[in-house]
Amino acid sequence: MTELKKKEAECLEDSEERGNATPPGCKRTWDKLLCWPEAYVGDTLALPCPNFLFHFMKDPAGIVKRNCTKKGWSDPFPPYHIACPVEDEIPLEEQSYFSTIKIIYTVGYSVSITSLVIAVTVLIAFRRLRCPRNYIHVQLFFTFILKAVAIFTKDAVLFQEEDIDHCSFSTTECKISVVFCHYFMMTNFMWLLVEALYLNCLLLSSLSHGRRYFWWLVLFGWGFPTLFTLLWILAKFYFEDTACWDINQGSPYWWLIKGPIIISVGVNFVLFINIIRILLKKLDPRQINFNNSSQYRRLSRSTLLLIPLFGTHYIVFNFLPEYTSLGVRLYLELCIGSFQGFIVAVLYCFLNQEVQTEIGRRWHGKRYGLMPVWRRTRWTVPSSSGVKITTSVC
Repeated sequence: MTELKKKEAECLEDSEERGNATPPGCKRTWDKLLCWPEAYVGDTLALPCPNFLFHFMKDPAGIVKRNCTKKGWSDPFPPYHIACPVEDEIPLEEQSYFSTIKIIYTVGYSVSITSLVIAVTVLIAFRRLRCPRNYIHVQLFFTFILKAVAIFTKDAVLFQEEDIDHCSFSTTECKISVVFCHYFMMTNFMWLLVEALYLNCLLLSSLSHGRRYFWWLVLFGWGFPTLFTLLWILAKFYFEDTACWDINQGSPYWWLIKGPIIISVGVNFVLFINIIRILLKKLDPRQINFNNSSQYRRLSRSTLLLIPLFGTHYIVFNFLPEYTSLGVRLYLELCIGSFQGFIVAVLYCFLNQEVQTEIGRRWHGKRYGLMPVWRRTRWTVPSSSGVKITTSVC
């Protein structure tokens, strides 16, 4: 669609520049597929099929002709569908492949949404788990949930009928669904970056300094994607308002979405190397502080697993053309990517020692009479000696 728009603009622009210089007969015209130059009455012009159809044609490129008559251009002969026959039926093997991909990522996103909702509920429900670090986890969980919902919504809008012509289908609803899909995809990568940035703050300074950076990280995590998504919307609306805004091949404006994501993945990799360097120093047995060592180990374990896991494949494919290795790209981004939310919930919540301890205390508290004290970070346990023992999590 982008290529057609460019060809149309070039054709009409050239026609306006020539103005009165056009010969008597037929003027330069665009018939939505080819640009027919000026011709005299009685001339017959022949043009090859459009370049973008070569990938879909059953037979080698054909020739389309038009006559210039006193009444203007004649209809193309032979018609486009005969001169440039297009393979419009998807082979059974491809249909089966795409159906399998859809089933896998539907299951993956459903499992991710369920596990993430449970994880968010756990981190919000227990007051002792409410701290900046877990607030950032919750924000990351929300981006995975919203991205999955946006993908389901986009599929429902774009593929509501099997016979929809996606080259011409263009509605406000489908454009909005694509916008939200791109926005939440970008926020997801930004919050993975925020996780790494916050961990760096904790490792480089004290916990109090980490809390001071918290709101700046929140502003970055949601505000940065909002800015670039708005710029992309304006660019698409004014310069490339075609189809449902879901065709990005050859579009320079796609870098408003793609660029920040690549940069975030690259910065994540640099932070990953820096975190390893810091941990090697802080966890050195000769310099270790036993009061903080367990905290450093606990804070870094999940993030160190996530940084190389999420985005590594993405940065490789983003330096290739949009439709290169499409089968592998679909498998990595949709099938494996759909379970990312589930993996995040497991690493950041279900396997989190603090969460397990808190749930265990709450469970045993109901059985043995432990008394919760509703403060931010304290829990009071009655002992046999009558002394109250307090502990802290965040």
